Amino acid sequence: MGADGLNDEVRVVQPGAARKRYLCPACDGFIEPGVFHYVVLPDGIVDLRRHWHRGCWEREAHRRGISPW
Repeated sequence: MGADGLNDEVRVVQPGAARKRYLCPACDGFIEPGVFHYVVLPDGIVDLRRHWHRGCWEREAHRRGISPW
């Protein structure tokens, strides 16, 4: 992931579109189906995409000094 996060593409996943279980890279907790979360693509590279809990991504974005969305 880019250190400054400026090239990260952030997508919102609404509960109705969240159909799989994912592992959040920040807390190592599961994001269950039906849970609002974010997908972050570093530099727009699909193979590096990660799914984040809302709170985990917002803390990470704050740490980087960027907008969470």
